[in-house]
Amino acid sequence: MQNGMHTDRERCVRAVQSKDARFDGWFFTAVLTTRIYCRPSCPVVPPKPENMTFYPSAAACQQAGFRACKRCRPDTSPGSPEWNQRADLVARAMRLIADGVVDREGVPGLAARLGYSSRQVERQLLAELGAGPLALARAQRAQTARLLIETTPLPMAEIAFAAGFSSIRTFNDTVREVFALTPSELRARLPKAKALTTAGTPGTLTLRLPFRSPLNPDNLFGHLAATAVPGVEEWRDGSYRRTLRLPYGHGIATLTPRSDHIACRLTLSDLRDLPVAISRCRRMLDLDADPVAIDDQLRTDPLLAPLVDKAPGRRVPRTVDEAEFAVRAVLGQQVSTAAARTHAARLVAAHGDPIDDPEGGLTHLFPTPEALAAVDPESLAMPRTRRTTFTTLVRQLADGTVNLGVESDWAETRAQLLALPGFGPWTVDVIAMRALGDPDAFLPTDLGIRRAAQELGLPSTPAALTSRASAWRPWRAYAVQYLWATDDHPINFLPV
Repeated sequence: MQNGMHTDRERCVRAVQSKDARFDGWFFTAVLTTRIYCRPSCPVVPPKPENMTFYPSAAACQQAGFRACKRCRPDTSPGSPEWNQRADLVARAMRLIADGVVDREGVPGLAARLGYSSRQVERQLLAELGAGPLALARAQRAQTARLLIETTPLPMAEIAFAAGFSSIRTFNDTVREVFALTPSELRARLPKAKALTTAGTPGTLTLRLPFRSPLNPDNLFGHLAATAVPGVEEWRDGSYRRTLRLPYGHGIATLTPRSDHIACRLTLSDLRDLPVAISRCRRMLDLDADPVAIDDQLRTDPLLAPLVDKAPGRRVPRTVDEAEFAVRAVLGQQVSTAAARTHAARLVAAHGDPIDDPEGGLTHLFPTPEALAAVDPESLAMPRTRRTTFTTLVRQLADGTVNLGVESDWAETRAQLLALPGFGPWTVDVIAMRALGDPDAFLPTDLGIRRAAQELGLPSTPAALTSRASAWRPWRAYAVQYLWATDDHPINFLPV
C-alpha cells in the first residue's frame, strides 16, 4: 500500500523525472513557479525538484490555488487505488463522494451514511487529502463539466445543471479557476476533427475510461458476459452492455475493451447521473486497481508466478448494483451458471422496471429489493430452504437492516450476512469480493479454486490453502482470478 505517498518526496521526484504513469492518481505534482499541477507522467520537461510540491488529490491542488495542466489533464487520471483497497472512514467517504452523495445529500448526508459527525468526516479528509468533502465534490463536478464540454454539443446551461452546479455563475467561475479557461474556450480548443455532433440517441455520451496498465480483459469481460442476465445485460458486437438504476433515472452502459482504455457509451435518462454512472462502471471493471503492485505481490509465490506472467493485469469483475449481486449470488447457490441466469431472468421479466433500448436487446432494470420483498415466496421455483434465504435477504436489504452500499463497513457487513439463513462462507466471500469490493476476499472452499490448487501443486484443503494464501494478502481476490483462469470455463474468455 502506498498510503500517504505524496509525503515521500524523494520517491515522488523520481516518479516525475521518469514520467512513470503507474503513479498517476496516487499523487499530484504542483509546480510553484507556474502555479500548475500535473500527473506524474506529464509529457512536458519535468520542473526542477525545488519547484515541485506534492499533493494527495486534485482537489487539494485546486484548493491551494493551482490550475490543471492543459497537456496532461491530471483531473482525468485513473482514481487512486487507495479508495478501493481500504475499508476505513476516509476510503468509505471517498467512495461515497465518487457516487455523488455530497451533491445529492450534502456533507450532513455523507456523514449520516458513515455514522460520524460532519466535523469528524471533514477533519479526517482534510488530514489525509488536504481537502474537505465540498472541495472534493467540487473537483469532481469540474471534471464532469469538462467531460461534457468536450464530448457533447450541449448548451453550457445544460452542462452546468448536469454536472451538479447550482448556478451558471458558479459553473463558469469553477471552470475558469480550475482550468484557467472559460467553458467556451475549453470547447474552442478541441481539434476541428473532433467537432461535436449530437449522438443518434438523446442523452448518449461517448467517453474513454482510463486505467493503469496492464489490463487483461479476458476474465473481466468473460465473467460479465458468461453470467449476464437476459434483459439486464448482453454481449453485443464486442461490447458488454447493461442497464443501470441511477439516482435520478436510469441508463444503459456499453463498455468495450481497447488496448489503452475502455470505450464507454452511456445513454442516460437524466444527465445529472453522469458522474455516478462513470463511477459505477469504473468500479464494476475495477479500473482503479494498481496491477503492478498486485501482480508483484502474487509473483512472490513461485507456484502463482507463472500464471501471473502468462496473463498479467487481471481485474476482479465487480458490479454496478451491490443488492442485485447479492440476490444473484443466492440464486446461484449450488446450481449451474445457466440455471442461475434462468432464475434471474424470470425475476427480471416479472418484477423489473421495463426500459427502451433502441440500440440492442436490453429490456429491464433489475428489480429493487423492495419489489422482490413483495414477491410471493410460493411463486419461486427453488428449494424451500433457498426460498427462505432469498426472502430473508431481500427483506433485510429493503428495510436497510443489511447495507451493501459503497459506504458499508466490510467486517460488519460480513457478520450480518453470515447471520442470515443459508449464508455460508462461500456466499459471503463472493459478495465481499464482487459487491463490497474487498480486494482480500478469498474462496478456499470454491470447487474451481480447489481444483486449480491441486493441479498447480498448492494445498487443496481449505485450511491449508488459506494458510498458504496468507502470503498473497491483501490481494487474495486477485489470486482467485488467476486460479479460476486455469479452467476452460467461459467466464475466463473474452466472448467472440
